[in-house]
Amino acid sequence: METLTIAVDARGAAHITMTRPEVFNAFNELMIAELTQAVQHCRADPGVRVIVLAGAGKAFSAGADIDWMRRAAAASEAANLADARRFAALLQQLAECPKPTLARIHGLALGGGVGLACACDIAVASSEAKFAVSEARFGILPAVIGPYVVNAVGTRQARRLALTANRIGAGEALQIGLLHQVVAPAELDAAIDRWVSDLLAGGPRAQAEIKALFAQLQVGPVTEPVRELTAQTIARVRSSDEAREGFAAFVAKRPAAWSPL
Repeated sequence: METLTIAVDARGAAHITMTRPEVFNAFNELMIAELTQAVQHCRADPGVRVIVLAGAGKAFSAGADIDWMRRAAAASEAANLADARRFAALLQQLAECPKPTLARIHGLALGGGVGLACACDIAVASSEAKFAVSEARFGILPAVIGPYVVNAVGTRQARRLALTANRIGAGEALQIGLLHQVVAPAELDAAIDRWVSDLLAGGPRAQAEIKALFAQLQVGPVTEPVRELTAQTIARVRSSDEAREGFAAFVAKRPAAWSPL
């Protein structure tokens, strides 16, 4: 691939690294296509348990490439719709991937870069990282990333970020729920490694079931259909081979078969 690399370690962690450091890993049509292909590849690879998304150079991702946006501004509405649908499909691939996804963030995460972070299950950043939902400064709006930003930080904070387009630091991003952990720059890789280890300790089918179930749950009253959905889900999963192995490993005080430990 021209815009990224994929490396799978011995434990089954796939590291997808965006490699356009000369433009702070801003994405264009090609990077969107290659990221989508990379996530699909990792999803289909039985040897991959966790996906880590990162950026090479000084930044995670500065969002949309300016040259790409310039071309989009001159293109037809139909062409822009096709472009937007491709980016929406990438974010959906990340969010709905049955395997845990983890964003490793340093430097800048702007516009669509924030969207990539919010589409991942877990986002960890170095303390020097800066974030901005910056589209309004260009006379456009964060439409495709909007649902993922809202899911991460809530409607009111998402509206504030989008309307002002102001940059915020990693500490504030952690406070509002955009991030799960902030560490010193020198500790970022070690922190990512700890998160990967924690994720690898869980059953892979259980994690896929968690993501599928939680995607159907909304904040609010727990209705009868929701209660039935949860009851049927746990009944089905509890009788699986993975569940039997998990309980057997716990009783025997040994690592489960899926654990790399």
